[in-house]
Amino acid sequence: MSVSRRQFVASSAAAGMAAAAGALPGAVSPGMAVARYKSPAAAPDALAEEARRLTRAAIQALGGMTRFVSRGNTVWVKPNIGWNRAPEQAACSNPDVVAAVVELCFQAGAAKVTVGDNPCVSPSESFRRSGIQAAALKAGARCFYMDDRRFRRMAIGGQALREWEVYAEAVEADRLINIYIPKQHSLTKASLGMKNLMGLAGGARNRFHQDIARTLADLARFLHPQLVVVDAVRVLAANGPTGGNLSDVRRRDTVAAGVDQVAMDAFGATLLGLRPEDVDSISEGHARGLGTMDYRSLAPAELEV
Repeated sequence: MSVSRRQFVASSAAAGMAAAAGALPGAVSPGMAVARYKSPAAAPDALAEEARRLTRAAIQALGGMTRFVSRGNTVWVKPNIGWNRAPEQAACSNPDVVAAVVELCFQAGAAKVTVGDNPCVSPSESFRRSGIQAAALKAGARCFYMDDRRFRRMAIGGQALREWEVYAEAVEADRLINIYIPKQHSLTKASLGMKNLMGLAGGARNRFHQDIARTLADLARFLHPQLVVVDAVRVLAANGPTGGNLSDVRRRDTVAAGVDQVAMDAFGATLLGLRPEDVDSISEGHARGLGTMDYRSLAPAELEV
């Protein structure tokens, strides 16, 4: 029998706390997995296959997508589609990572998978040029521009955000999967998973910048994705979050997946040469008990693909 998202969130939170303490209930699956490619690809087709293989391997090491998605579930996949940039510029999530996640959701029995984001620029341009819309549609997902009329003012109950406009369908989905690409950011030092959740908010999001660390922790607590995927085939090491210059891009040939969104952000920070404590939203999430910034305490499963 499929559990509700509320029940799943509660059990995921319990699993995350158990993982931080050093053991998962029943010790059946790790809380985090990191897959690295042993022979980085050069040709575009080979790089696409690398991204898909890394994604499948990381999620399989967690116990497989059936750990997160049950038959008949509706799933909202939240990549970064914020900018009018091509995949090689590393400002948006890798389309092949997104496609692999969608395919795994359907293989686990999902009834409907939606890929969506609220971009900072023209949706038609960012969805097309990022390659994500085409890849998501080919994998069988819906991928469309968010309708302003479908944002609903919701009680966030946070410290900085008491209430805000959030996309109703994403909140109502049975499962939420957050796919982020690590990027340097002039305001927050790093754009990571908790910041990626801003793409499910509407309204005047520039107001978030007034108290960004607490706001991101508020959103993370409210939305609580059940699975976080770190897309680090490429990372944007400088001039983020928009990028544009290929000299700012670094290959990491890595995909990680996990249930603890603070730990996943902490790991992503290290891929940019930062310490987790250098990023205020990570420290804030850790202090609030949303997860642990000591991702190594989760004893990540590490594999070479």
